[in-house]
Amino acid sequence: MDKCEVVVIGAGPYGLSVGAHLQAAGVNFRIFGTPMEFWLKQMPKGMHLKSEGFASSLYDPKGEFALRDYCREKNLPYKDVGLPVSLDTFSSYGIEFQKRYVPRLESRKVIHVLRSSEGFKVTLDTGEEVLARRIVVAVGLTYFEHIAPELAVLPKDVMTHSSRHHDLERFADRQVIVVGAGASALDLAALLHDVGASVEVVARAPRLLFHDPPPEGPRSIVDRLRTPASGIGVGWKIWMCANLPLIFRHMPEEFRIERVRRILGPAPCWFTKEQVAGKVGLNLGMSIKTVDMHGGRPRLGIVSGSGDTRSIEGDHVIAATGYRYDVRQLGFLDPEITAGIQRVGDSPALSSNFESSVQNLYFIGVTAANTFGPLLRFAFGAGFAAPRISKHLVRRASRTFVQGGTFSTAETSDTPDVVAQ
Repeated sequence: MDKCEVVVIGAGPYGLSVGAHLQAAGVNFRIFGTPMEFWLKQMPKGMHLKSEGFASSLYDPKGEFALRDYCREKNLPYKDVGLPVSLDTFSSYGIEFQKRYVPRLESRKVIHVLRSSEGFKVTLDTGEEVLARRIVVAVGLTYFEHIAPELAVLPKDVMTHSSRHHDLERFADRQVIVVGAGASALDLAALLHDVGASVEVVARAPRLLFHDPPPEGPRSIVDRLRTPASGIGVGWKIWMCANLPLIFRHMPEEFRIERVRRILGPAPCWFTKEQVAGKVGLNLGMSIKTVDMHGGRPRLGIVSGSGDTRSIEGDHVIAATGYRYDVRQLGFLDPEITAGIQRVGDSPALSSNFESSVQNLYFIGVTAANTFGPLLRFAFGAGFAAPRISKHLVRRASRTFVQGGTFSTAETSDTPDVVAQ
């Protein structure tokens, strides 16, 4: 059985950024996952990122290969601000980053993680088993899709989550009902319209709230002081979330959970507005009252706040109802491990170095948001997480390995971590 210091699970922006740092530091690690899989297989073709160009990079230790560098090399259009980053550009950039900085990535799936006397036993879908002293979970959104209970009663062949659709061509000339009012819902509605689908959007929200476009031209000093910009948005509240995640961690639990839920919510981007206005049906301020099948097609009975009701029927329903970062959804973690994880809401409570209450088990990315704030919901947050957790892992790594792969007990000194309560 192979043994290593660290196993990284996940190969998206966070996993690859951590892998790049561990590679550069010479840590004995293995990283598992298909590079940029979520972006390549679970996001719809043709979409654009919400984040600006300067905030859509992965992070190597020397900062040598940002998105702007890749676009310059490939002669692709790029602006730090104001030019939406296409999914295709971001995904291909992530693949190139992996080839250059994380060449040891193994495109295998972790199916089980179990505590052992030497740390953790990791079982792969190939049947191989690996012993690791420490585990870094960097799985992104893959495991956390949320479908409202009222929609879950529909047959799976006529109702799916928005993350299940990369190629929308199969919906050409079909009637599709999209449930939701966030970025996923409106992006899908726009792209479905583009492929020739007839689209109806159903949402509880009484109106659509789009993010404002970035300001054009240089900003005055007064304007920058009034509404400072950051990698996740503008305004002092957002600036503090982007730049003070360690302070955010010390805020009361209820405060953190509420801020993560409300700040930088799922609102669609400014450039989506013209793609849906007058092109798709908008049923706003409507709640779903009944769900059934009629003539082999899904039918929703919807009701307004004033009590007006009507039915909408289609060929398919797409639940663009977001994600819930519940650590209990990580089926590869043994139940004994999951039961030992203290939580902030449904997410792990983490130390300042991303360690959970299960010693040597770490979480980065969206599962760390309830500890460190909304910064960790965006790829931009990997610029904070990757160097911090990597320095910590290097400090705690064994200095040597006994011949044959047996772990050494010699470790560098490190201050014990205290999990946030």
